[in-house]
Amino acid sequence: MRAVGVTEFGGPEALHLIDVEPEPLGPGQVRLRVAAAAVSPTDTHARSGAYAERDPVKTPPWVPGMDVAGVVAELGEGVDHLTVGDLAMGVVVPFGPYGAYREDKVLPGDSVVRAPAGVSAVEASTLPMNGLTARFSLDLMGLRPGQVLAVTGAAGAYGGYVVQLAKADGLTVVADASEADEQLVRDLGADVVVRRGDDVGERIRAEFPDGVDGLADGSVQDALVLPAVKDGGAVATVRGYRGDGQRGLRFFPTMVRKVAEDRAALDRLRQQVEEGVLTLRVARTFPAEQAAEAHRTLEAGGVRGRLVLTF
Repeated sequence: MRAVGVTEFGGPEALHLIDVEPEPLGPGQVRLRVAAAAVSPTDTHARSGAYAERDPVKTPPWVPGMDVAGVVAELGEGVDHLTVGDLAMGVVVPFGPYGAYREDKVLPGDSVVRAPAGVSAVEASTLPMNGLTARFSLDLMGLRPGQVLAVTGAAGAYGGYVVQLAKADGLTVVADASEADEQLVRDLGADVVVRRGDDVGERIRAEFPDGVDGLADGSVQDALVLPAVKDGGAVATVRGYRGDGQRGLRFFPTMVRKVAEDRAALDRLRQQVEEGVLTLRVARTFPAEQAAEAHRTLEAGGVRGRLVLTF
């Protein structure tokens, strides 16, 4: 069975088509015939070996990928929320050869739901990992309707979902954007847009002199953006940053692995796409054999929406 992975960690050129064994199907599991797998920065880090020490599999190959969509091919005992033939989407916790970049993927049943009605497999593959991460960030911060949330990296996949979900939660949103992305971020629903950059914390504070109640730091600026947040405020981070211990700020490193089997949350995201709350953004597709080019494109920066591999 075809997959895309690495036998030695390295740059994009390390990715190539490989043969892997199909995964056995157990009780409570779902087998997808994969049509699309979205590409994320997490995948590029995995390809380079950044997560090798924590991977329980120590021998090649390693297959990246956290988002899949495709047709349900087989259901394990006890799975009753899907039927064979459904177009479905799922979030993958990758290890060893068991990432998302493969033609056939077995997942826990609670990691898979039907794709939103009327969308393609390519579109559906852009939602699970970033959508769940955005939802988890907001849940961890626990802001109340009417409070103010700042979002950095708002034009990105995670940041864009945070903006849209925060607005649906009744929050006021201030977000950063380049001049080229300002209209995009406003269209996503941001109430106030400031220029991105190393001084974005001060720009946000200029708009909200008392500081914002919460911050979702999608651009991974860490300490640079903390001046935007009021004393005791909440900060959600996506690369494990836990702050400097000052001003009583409360930090919530958001690890999507912890909610990878939260089927109710994933299904709610599906519903919100169908309701028009969330926008699925595809930047470009690549056939699986061009995965290296997809990684090069992502690492070059400036991608708006998700890059997707097709099988």
